[in-house]
Amino acid sequence: MTAARTAPAAALLLALLLPGPAPAQPRPFNCVGAGDLEDDVFAIPFAARSAEPGEAARGNLEAAAELAKREPERNLCVLGHAGPQEGGATTGAQLAARRAGVVAEALAKLGVERDRVRAEAQRAAFARGGTVPAERSVTVVVLPPGERPATTGEPDAR
Repeated sequence: MTAARTAPAAALLLALLLPGPAPAQPRPFNCVGAGDLEDDVFAIPFAARSAEPGEAARGNLEAAAELAKREPERNLCVLGHAGPQEGGATTGAQLAARRAGVVAEALAKLGVERDRVRAEAQRAAFARGGTVPAERSVTVVVLPPGERPATTGEPDAR
């Protein structure tokens, strides 16, 4: 093997062995009960059967991101919804999950740390946000500061 061929292979090997930036570790929180909160809730509308938010979503998306950046101790739940007219149970759940993922990525592009965001598919009945059809939206909930995960009923091991 010539030196010209081994140089790229050596560079690849070094890239694989040398530590790079570690991926963000998820923060310990969950979104159980987030759909019941009424403060700091933002509705992100979608067109029927679409996984891309429309121009009407920009204001609420930016407002949620600004609040999250101003208060970095607060985590966010991104709850995706799809209605029965948008396919069967499986198709609707997949669409709701895609919508939630798209909004989570949009929040990251607006400067919200990705480890502060949980994206989940929810039933349409959980959506809030005024005139936005519940089944064609994503609800962004900025959790109260210090929100802890729900307990499992097990005693504390300390």
